[in-house]
Amino acid sequence: MKALVLAGGLPQIELIKRLKQRDYYIILADYTNHPIAESYADKFYQESTLDVEAMRKIAVSEKVDLIITVCTDQALNTVALLSEELGLPCYIDALTGRNVTNKKYMKAIMQEEGIPTANYVLLKKGEYHIPDNFKFPLIIKPVDCNSSKGVKKVTGSEDVKYFLDQAFAYSRTDDAIVEEFIDGKELSVDAYVVDGIPTILCVSESQKVREKEKFIIFRSVVPAGIPNHIYHDIQKIAIQIVKNFNLKNCPLLIQMLYHDDKLWVIEFSARTGGGLKHQLIHQMTGIDIIDWTIDITLGVYKKPKKKRFDKYIINEYIYCYSGVYDHIEGLEELVNDEIIDSYFVLKNPGTIFDGMNSSGDRIAEVTIIADSITELNKKYKRMMNHTKVIDVNGKDMMRRDVSYEISLR
Repeated sequence: MKALVLAGGLPQIELIKRLKQRDYYIILADYTNHPIAESYADKFYQESTLDVEAMRKIAVSEKVDLIITVCTDQALNTVALLSEELGLPCYIDALTGRNVTNKKYMKAIMQEEGIPTANYVLLKKGEYHIPDNFKFPLIIKPVDCNSSKGVKKVTGSEDVKYFLDQAFAYSRTDDAIVEEFIDGKELSVDAYVVDGIPTILCVSESQKVREKEKFIIFRSVVPAGIPNHIYHDIQKIAIQIVKNFNLKNCPLLIQMLYHDDKLWVIEFSARTGGGLKHQLIHQMTGIDIIDWTIDITLGVYKKPKKKRFDKYIINEYIYCYSGVYDHIEGLEELVNDEIIDSYFVLKNPGTIFDGMNSSGDRIAEVTIIADSITELNKKYKRMMNHTKVIDVNGKDMMRRDVSYEISLR
């Protein structure tokens, strides 16, 4: 059997491993040159996973039995569209794939069905008028992009056209969303859906850099530091989403804002969170969410059993200044000293960094587990002081200025 895997990042390595355990021959597609998952695949095509025609050509010529991805947003639409067209298994249909990956349709349905979300306006390329009742700051974002690309916070009318033009440029359909800014704690909610019923697996806080206009995650924290009754409200919103978007059996990721006992949905998708989220879910629940996703893709619908988790955990994302990456120092020693639980380097030597522009610019991800916030911060400080990202000139290019001490407030 042959499987076409879309995207070649860290979660896709785990996907490939589990598919190989099921005796699949793996064909990998990714737009980057030599992605980190390439060496795990049997064959590699350097093509954009968002290029439907290119993916169709590969799937047909290779006679694949399965098209699949995990933990990535826009490629899911390609998977759903081509799977339906070619008669291959998929846990969502093409229409649902569009609705859960394109904010133009997602926001319209949420607003129509009363799912709490920020007020917004949809604009086409060349349109710049903002409703008079919208107050600054505003959020501008392309409707069909991931990794926070093109997402900006705008504080005045003089910047609207400039950032809208950026958002239009990122969008494949020339559409952008402008929405009112809601200040609050950002939550990342991972769940699974079986027979139309969502079960919450993990609620983490997504902490983002404090640089002007940017929305780049540098850390995920569990527990999220919210009142117990808010978990009930999260469940209610998850049920609303599942019902109104016709989600039957699938993973579910909801990004929310929490403030003053209220919740708003930023966006969601029928997938698991990216980066190390699959590992975080396994550590917290004992559930292999990637293997489970393969099962539901193939039509095996089962409710996995959860274990209890009572520790503190962070996934810390490391970024760099501009330069050419060569290697990372210190992380292996930190594992041996039991300061960090694990780490993954996400880029190959020779990768060129042009600053910190999106979540896709992270160089590594580090997991730290502790019994208390005090211990967590102690380990975090040791990791930050002991780790170096070395460029081709032998200089440390690691950015330490974007991170700060861990708090659950």
